[in-house]
Amino acid sequence: MDLHDLLVDTTPAFVAIALLFGRLAIGICFIVHGLGKLGIVGPGSLAGFTQFLEELGVPRPALQARIAMLSELLGGALLTVGFLTRPACILLIGTMLVAAFLGHKGGGYLTTNDPPGNEYPLNLAVVCAMFVLLGPGAFSLDAYLFGG
Repeated sequence: MDLHDLLVDTTPAFVAIALLFGRLAIGICFIVHGLGKLGIVGPGSLAGFTQFLEELGVPRPALQARIAMLSELLGGALLTVGFLTRPACILLIGTMLVAAFLGHKGGGYLTTNDPPGNEYPLNLAVVCAMFVLLGPGAFSLDAYLFGG
């Protein structure tokens, strides 16, 4: 193996494994955040998230809180198993862009800012965009059910 191969080349198997690892990590991340909005994981609750959205001036905050929570749970689950991956990621991108530019408005970019910036939701949106462009990979329900 020469330096070019080591630094640049890959194989279809490595790509499939990388997409699997990425889907698992990011999909589970979304599921955990959705569960957090339900108060199952961490200190959050749907009531608290609804109140946060109300303070931001979001119309119909209770409905919007449920939509965000469901998109994270459903989109995260679909991404994790690689089923309807591209539509799930489009849904998640929309949710993360709203979080980035509305929920983290005024925080700048860095998550460590006070208030926290939009770094985290923007990066999640970018990772989801990568799955839209690359697809779910060979180790996915999409590949199993629809070929690939």
